[in-house]
Amino acid sequence: MSLINTKIKTFSSQAFKNGEFVQVTDKDVEGKWSVFFFYPADFTFVCPT
Repeated sequence: MSLINTKIKTFSSQAFKNGEFVQVTDKDVEGKWSVFFFYPADFTFVCPT
């Protein structure tokens, strides 16, 4: 589903940037072009068969 040109909800999260963990919020990307994506099961085992 594409939500191009959609405003994001208020959020706060931790990110790894330049070798350290930093706090990232919606205010950090305000007025900038950004891409957000979510992998809910990225690190879970998935049977290859």
